Amino acid sequence: MMTTTRRGILLMNLGSPDSTDTKDVKKYLDEFLMDERVIDVPYLLRLFLVRGLITPSRAPKSAEAYKTIWTDEGSPLVVLTKKLRDELQALVDEPVEIAMRYGNPSPKDGFDRLLARDPGITEVIAVPLYPHYAMSSFETAVEHAKTTYAKNNYSFRLEFLDPYYNKKNYISALADSMRPYLQQDFDHLLFSYHGVPGRHIRKSDTTGNHCLKSPDCCNTPSAAHAHCYRHQCFTTTRLVTEELGIPANKFSISFQSRLGKGWLQPFTDVRLEQMPKEGIKKLLIVCPAFVSDCLETLEEIAERGKESFIEAGGESYAMIPCMNLHPSWVSALKELLEEKSEEQIPQPA
Repeated sequence: MMTTTRRGILLMNLGSPDSTDTKDVKKYLDEFLMDERVIDVPYLLRLFLVRGLITPSRAPKSAEAYKTIWTDEGSPLVVLTKKLRDELQALVDEPVEIAMRYGNPSPKDGFDRLLARDPGITEVIAVPLYPHYAMSSFETAVEHAKTTYAKNNYSFRLEFLDPYYNKKNYISALADSMRPYLQQDFDHLLFSYHGVPGRHIRKSDTTGNHCLKSPDCCNTPSAAHAHCYRHQCFTTTRLVTEELGIPANKFSISFQSRLGKGWLQPFTDVRLEQMPKEGIKKLLIVCPAFVSDCLETLEEIAERGKESFIEAGGESYAMIPCMNLHPSWVSALKELLEEKSEEQIPQPA
């Protein structure tokens, strides 16, 4: 006898402070930076660094930065994730809810809301809204959801959507969202991905002997690429530029938001100061590691990045928004979920 699977969908994003008050920003930063997959040092050292040094000095500055992007509805990232839920819900029959890795709503809130809408759910597909695998984004979201799931003894099965950095529907959606901005005159397109420490890349290397071992490691076939953030960023860039027909001399890659030494290079902030001196005066910049605009795109790239580029001698600068609520992205999400469901259908013997 066949049993019918009743599914719920949980969209998982990074999170945001509850407000721009310094105390709320400090609480958020404490939770974020105390994550062992973000600052991967022993607990006592992490405690000293985060609560003794980083958050006391960083929270007031971050609070001011959040104030520059905050909307009447609240945090852009949370607002956009809620709206994405609503857009996806209009296309699917299964209930859709959201959760954040840090801050509110929590995974428990998301699971409980799904059950309130359909107590008979037998499976939840959690969708980390990170196209690429990284310890400090995709992996920590998955592990946090798993911990919440086990702690609360939910009866439904929990599944996760895999990284989709190279999926045709994701690449096409990213290309669709970028295409209108490429109609303007520009000298160069910079793909700015969120940075991670090189040690995170090495720790995620399932072979133990590939990542960052040679200059061309990301282009050398390896099982390590399934968990290699750097390789996946390069792959996304290659695929989307091929789809858009952008020549190799017209684009490049950099990494933003570094914290400390040993992070992936080249650094976005450094490149923004160098490019005008290299003759790049009209710049477009896009941030494919994020599907929803947030502090790292709206304040760090759109505001401070532009200021740095123009002060260095640039003439025009435009950030291409994240996919946010683009119809192609909503449709791609639906297709990715359908593909996931098809993978789980038992095949005839």
